[in-house]
Amino acid sequence: MAQTFDPVTLEVLWNRLIAVVNEQAAALIRTSFTSIVRESGDLSACIFDVRGNLLAQAVTGTPGHINPMQAAMYHFLKAFPPESLEPGDVLVTNNPWQTAGHLNDFTVVTPIFRKGRLVAFIGNICHALDIGGRILGADAREVYEEGLHVPISKLYRRGEPDQTLLRLIEANVRTPREVIGDLHAQMVSNEVGGHRLLEMMDEYGLESLDPLADEILSRSERAMREAIGAVPPGVYEADGWSDGFDEPVYLRVRLEFREDSVFVDYSGSSPQSPYGINVVMNYTHAYTTYALKCALCPEVPNNAGSFRPLEVYAPPGCILNAQPPAPVAARHIIGHLLPHIIFRALSQAVPDRVMAEGAGNIWNVQTAGWDSRRGRPYTYVFFTAGGTGARPNKDGLSNTAFPSGIMGVPTEVVENLSPLLIRRKEVRPDSGGPGRYRGGLGQEIQLTVRTDRPWMLSSMYDRTRFAPRGLFGGLEGARGEVVVSDGRRPHSKERLILQPGTEVILRLPGGGGYGDPFERDPELVRADVVDGYVSVEAARTAYGVVIDPATLEVDWEATRALRGGARPRPAAER
Repeated sequence: MAQTFDPVTLEVLWNRLIAVVNEQAAALIRTSFTSIVRESGDLSACIFDVRGNLLAQAVTGTPGHINPMQAAMYHFLKAFPPESLEPGDVLVTNNPWQTAGHLNDFTVVTPIFRKGRLVAFIGNICHALDIGGRILGADAREVYEEGLHVPISKLYRRGEPDQTLLRLIEANVRTPREVIGDLHAQMVSNEVGGHRLLEMMDEYGLESLDPLADEILSRSERAMREAIGAVPPGVYEADGWSDGFDEPVYLRVRLEFREDSVFVDYSGSSPQSPYGINVVMNYTHAYTTYALKCALCPEVPNNAGSFRPLEVYAPPGCILNAQPPAPVAARHIIGHLLPHIIFRALSQAVPDRVMAEGAGNIWNVQTAGWDSRRGRPYTYVFFTAGGTGARPNKDGLSNTAFPSGIMGVPTEVVENLSPLLIRRKEVRPDSGGPGRYRGGLGQEIQLTVRTDRPWMLSSMYDRTRFAPRGLFGGLEGARGEVVVSDGRRPHSKERLILQPGTEVILRLPGGGGYGDPFERDPELVRADVVDGYVSVEAARTAYGVVIDPATLEVDWEATRALRGGARPRPAAER
């Protein structure tokens, strides 16, 4: 007879599982050797049952890591069936097609044994500072150029590290201390999570995790199906564009809502690129399911159960289902745009549950060169973000990474860990798309490197050709831009070799607006002008609100006359 759980016990056990993975993630953050994990939170931490079903995830994490771990577990179990595993074993891979989509992401999975019996798996993913190859960028022509590939292997065997594998990795990366250190941190964090899970099972007398997993997954599946059933059945379509590399990339999505399931079809999207902006199917699936869950039932746990009603298809060989040996290092550039076109399609069915387009992807600042202070080569990466799209009842968030959830790194940390010098970092005025609710603002960053030798910047930026679009009358956010102090306005995905003293200015995109900007409360427009988010000119042309430039007060009579007459055209449209 199947074990059943009363609602109170189930809630207690569920919260204990979340506490387990949160402590696992905290251990990884505290022991990591890189700011990628410590400050940016580019990681995941998850529990799986013995069948490989994703059961629970830590609060910290990015969908591009968490959701692909579900697919990754099936590959791990195929390579190492349960009967081949022993206590103390730890598995590892960075295969892009089996896990998180590019070589810089290491997946580490640990089988958890109780009384000699396998009861669960604990896993995590984090971004390695370096993986060899050309250095993280969008300009490789094959995945082989992008770095070291570690097939699914045992990093530890019965508690002993595989020194040959570790030496092989160490010999192929530019930052061996940080890369090997983070691999050990990943292993230790799994160990912490495993100990806490076993404590929980002992405390509640759980001989197996499977009955609890079945209950949680079935409830999640039912809730997801109910949420889907609340959407009118039908087909909802949308499309969009990425800057691409040499030419724009077209993205098309078709959402078919059935009675209690959704079929997502990306047929018609551009073919895979000869450059490293391709997306593997795991990553496409991850950001598709994430977007649907955000819009339809954000309160339901994100696990294997909530994935079951969702089927995602992209034709093999298209930009969203690239086939090996396609280069994939900068797969996030296009992958992060998927929720935005899904929301655009869903706006036809659930307009009050989606937001306008945002900056879309994080702007990686990846540099390498000579560190004059320390007298050695360096490579370093940190993440920045533009504005999110406006929501049905709120403005967008400024300089916030959506959908990745990656955090920015404080300037003090960047400058302490690398020879980078950030001269200026500020909100970018007038970058948020006008609307009844304004899009989030982008930012402007001016940086250089303290070095007496040439240095390299690997550009991985988008939204420089195609601005984030608004919804329901909302206007576009500002496009991104890259400017070099020597006068160049380089390609957004170009690898730049810069001379000492050269500075780079990054102008990140803003989010699109939601609703008619002439319906925005004039006092909110005035507040934006006072805060420096919107200029006096944009207040008049985009919002129809006349602000006295001396007093920064609303001229109500002029505003009523302007809003009642023919609209001026915003400068961006002239």
